[in-house]
Amino acid sequence: MEIELILSFLTASLILSIMPGPDNIFVLTESVSSGQRSGLSISLGLSLGVMIHTLAAALGLSIVIQQSVLIFSIIKYLGAAYLFYLAISALKTKPGGSKKDFTKGAERKSISQLIRKGFLMNVLNPKVSLFFIAFLPQFVSKSGFNISFQMIILGFIFMIQAWLVFSFIAILSGRLHRYLESPNFLTITKWSKFGVLTILAGLLLTSDK
Repeated sequence: MEIELILSFLTASLILSIMPGPDNIFVLTESVSSGQRSGLSISLGLSLGVMIHTLAAALGLSIVIQQSVLIFSIIKYLGAAYLFYLAISALKTKPGGSKKDFTKGAERKSISQLIRKGFLMNVLNPKVSLFFIAFLPQFVSKSGFNISFQMIILGFIFMIQAWLVFSFIAILSGRLHRYLESPNFLTITKWSKFGVLTILAGLLLTSDK
């Protein structure tokens, strides 16, 4: 793989990760509402999901998803259902009168639970698989070594840079959480999280291949 090709891929990946999208918007709202710890854990889960889509693209499974309306629909509906579940769970959070009360439920969640939450959000989105099967081959060198292995390397690079970008967003937005004690603000962030998740679920549910 030529270094120029890798640098071009890294540049394109960074631009895509920085641009406002479902993943980084969710990391931001999660970090503001539940703190830096939650945002960083969600970021790791979202990034780990990238490797599943990469493997699917490298092994040709994404082509099956692309060509099968049934498989695409099943994954799409599962993803939308999971997002709706997260939205309803966000509404169940009771801020009470302080930030401590608001974050109590989030603090009970282990890091592994938060990572799994982000991971499932990413994996249960067939649009991501289709994106990778369209995006990765553009940076594969046909004169290089095994194409599938090249795609896995590119996917790993994408995963690392996405994790760094999302973590940066989580750290910055998580600092707001530390200083904002207003119950009204906590209520707003709770409903904002519900709104973001509901919109994401709706967009996924109404999306076509």
